[in-house]
Amino acid sequence: MVYFVGAGTGAADLITVRGMELLKRADVIIYAGSLVNPQLLDYAQEDCELHNSALLTLKEVISLMQKAEQENKTTVRLHTGDPSVYGAVREQMDELEKLGISYESCPGVSACFGAASALNLEYTLPGISQSLIITRMAGRTAVPEKESIESFAAHHASMAIYLSTGMLKELSKRLTAGGYEPQTPAAIVYKATWPEEEAYICTVETLAETAQEHGITKTALVLVGDAIAHQHYEKSRLYAADFSTEYRKAKEQKER
Repeated sequence: MVYFVGAGTGAADLITVRGMELLKRADVIIYAGSLVNPQLLDYAQEDCELHNSALLTLKEVISLMQKAEQENKTTVRLHTGDPSVYGAVREQMDELEKLGISYESCPGVSACFGAASALNLEYTLPGISQSLIITRMAGRTAVPEKESIESFAAHHASMAIYLSTGMLKELSKRLTAGGYEPQTPAAIVYKATWPEEEAYICTVETLAETAQEHGITKTALVLVGDAIAHQHYEKSRLYAADFSTEYRKAKEQKER
């Protein structure tokens, strides 16, 4: 059996309880060494086989899984964050299906939520934004044309932009071309929830300047949107005294 496990945002104690238990009982762990916190490997058994996938091809990863299956061993494929977001897991699953190898997924905390915790943000403030767009700039891997930064910026929703720290000048240009004002609040969060975490509030037009000032060139998430300033938002109706729910009747009359 192969388990695809999300390692979480970085801090070793932000893996799920289920993910931790799977690491403890794994016979083989194939981990994304370039991004996963190595402290997570402390959960492994002493005789567990450890393989760094940063050094491997897809074919080699699948070969390790197949070998473990033939030996009736349990494999954990440890991905950074949540495997469903930029995890390249589907291609692995398809290969396992061809080989008749069973697999399951265990979710993890994605970087955008670690970044929000670093700044105590709520992405979905009433009256400001009720949507969170998770995307990235096109780089060595293309992005579909219909998913351009400009097209998403037009919504003025909260945005979490992955894998784009090395292209911040271009990112700012595209965000403003799509409709964000240059002074729209933005943030750069480096290695969210790791001990070396850094988080900086800036604006769309000062993204590149802020990153350069603090020497940030990679492993950072860019956040964009008015929710970052957490001003001029509406309070949730859910807790309003004049609002009834399935569990609580209104305690005051709504003001007219």
